[in-house]
Amino acid sequence: MYRIGQEEINEVAKVIESKKLFKINNALKETENAELELKQKFECNHTILMTSGHAALTSALVALGVGPGDQVIVPAYTYIATAMVVVAVGAIPVLAEVDETLTLDPVDFERKITKHTKAVIPVHIQGFPCDMDSIMKIAKKYNVAVIEDACQADGGSYKGKRLGTIGNAGALSFNYFKIISCGEGGALLTSDKGVFERALIYHDSNAVAYFGDQLNGVEERLFCGSEYRTNEISSAILRKQIEKLDGILEDLRKFKKRLINDLSGLYNFIKSNDIDGDCGTTLAIRFNSYEESKAFAEKDGVNGWTPIETGKHVYKNWTPIMNKVGAFHPLFDPFKMQANKDIIPDYKEDMCPATLDHLAKTVYIAINPDWTEENYQQILTALKNAR
Repeated sequence: MYRIGQEEINEVAKVIESKKLFKINNALKETENAELELKQKFECNHTILMTSGHAALTSALVALGVGPGDQVIVPAYTYIATAMVVVAVGAIPVLAEVDETLTLDPVDFERKITKHTKAVIPVHIQGFPCDMDSIMKIAKKYNVAVIEDACQADGGSYKGKRLGTIGNAGALSFNYFKIISCGEGGALLTSDKGVFERALIYHDSNAVAYFGDQLNGVEERLFCGSEYRTNEISSAILRKQIEKLDGILEDLRKFKKRLINDLSGLYNFIKSNDIDGDCGTTLAIRFNSYEESKAFAEKDGVNGWTPIETGKHVYKNWTPIMNKVGAFHPLFDPFKMQANKDIIPDYKEDMCPATLDHLAKTVYIAINPDWTEENYQQILTALKNAR
């Protein structure tokens, strides 16, 4: 989260004064309007606000018919939630390498496809766009659904199209650590009417049929789902955040491009699949070894970190996945389901060596859109001196 203040406070006050905090109401309709504004900004046909990016990814998988007997390919470098949502719908996550862009390696994605592969979840980690042209081409070839995890890339783009709107569905996150935030929240994006309707039913099956006119025009039959319903206070905050999104991205990108230009010749920066669409939250510098990257990250004024040390973002630290513990009750555990008995990988800590190598040799520097010129010069000087 970067910019939040009195504007959001004022909007929350309006909701409280209306005494209409439930998302379906005849007062301010913050949720309805926020979904409309997201749809317009992201240029997609349908949006659903939810409680989290995890909720959006889960709903997308359900809406695409993913379940027991299916495999879903996920990158070995992503937050553990990307793998957990696969398990949540009864399917099995298959880990694929990331390449030098630190996003899903299209070559390994294709290599990992089997007759059981139902979907792939490319992750635009740290706001770095995936190679969506290659991923979409491969997915089409093998009839694999594409669900974009854009939870760390709110508003980013690939070749002029917003991340999360290129595949069959996409997910955004608005928790405290994201580019825009309402404390906790997420959204599903899609232009597929069927996916939208099934995700709508699943994400709040105990309310869509009984509150308001949410099922107007819906042709899918009702089924039991979950409760990932948002509320008017969160939506009111998010509406102001959506207004600020493009300005935040513009300033992040400005500082990132300045750093790359001013440090040209001193460092090797990771390759980008679309530097203009990159969210600009993170400058990523490549070194020759973990020892070199670690030493650089710890130098005075650098304030960097190596992604190999980011805990649950690295597959070998996904304890329940690595240990094949998918649910508390064994009958709900995909790793124990008969339908999955022949499709479970042998998860090992060294199963994605290229990913570990890339992460160990990289240093991240966080970028702040509200740097003053003095702030910028301080970090620039520190990075030059650290060389």
